[in-house]
Amino acid sequence: MPMMSPDTIDHTETEGDAAQATALDVPYVLIVWNDPVNLMSYVSYVFRSYFGYSKGKADQLMMQVHNEGRSIVATGSREKIEADVSAMHGFGLWATLKRADEA
Repeated sequence: MPMMSPDTIDHTETEGDAAQATALDVPYVLIVWNDPVNLMSYVSYVFRSYFGYSKGKADQLMMQVHNEGRSIVATGSREKIEADVSAMHGFGLWATLKRADEA
């Protein structure tokens, strides 16, 4: 077998692995959207009861949902945020997830 110098090694797989590892490290965000159904007090209650946010933090996020149409409510791994989206749907809120670098 011929001896390989560093110049003859194909780095594509190594670079691809590094890019994939970096992509996997990017967190996801939970976006809660404004809807015409739920009361603002209920949305704040959900944020306090599910995420454990203080009343002030929950009210701030709820007002952002109300005024801007959406709010990023949580950040984490894809699996965690998928569970959070499911929980928000269980509470009757409109929610989606997105990679943090795309939000």
